Amino acid sequence: MESSVAPLEQALHAARALVIADLVAGEVAEADVVSMVEESVVQRRWWVEQWPEGVEYVAGLVAQDVQDALLETYGRWPLCPVCGDGDPHALEVEPELGPDPHWVCHKAGVSVAPVGALGPALGGGAGSS
Repeated sequence: MESSVAPLEQALHAARALVIADLVAGEVAEADVVSMVEESVVQRRWWVEQWPEGVEYVAGLVAQDVQDALLETYGRWPLCPVCGDGDPHALEVEPELGPDPHWVCHKAGVSVAPVGALGPALGGGAGSS
């Protein structure tokens, strides 16, 4: 049983780090938002303990949990950096339940970045020539 603890903790720490990196890139990593990440990690620890095969899905699930929590208190996050016109809309995590999650814009039909790799460069560059 000891050996199953390490991969779970590694996955949870990685998920926390990836989502916090995206929050920092979006300049929304306030203390209350980081608390949302911690709350999700606690819930997902229980979830993976019940279904160990789901360990590789944790990063995408934590990202979705935080995105849902932010929608209630902050608004849509992360906003799509690809579509410059029209209503601002959030990126979505794909696959919803799978390994190697990415932020995707369904409107443009493009994968924007892996979870954890949203960067300031993705949000900039509009109108520069």
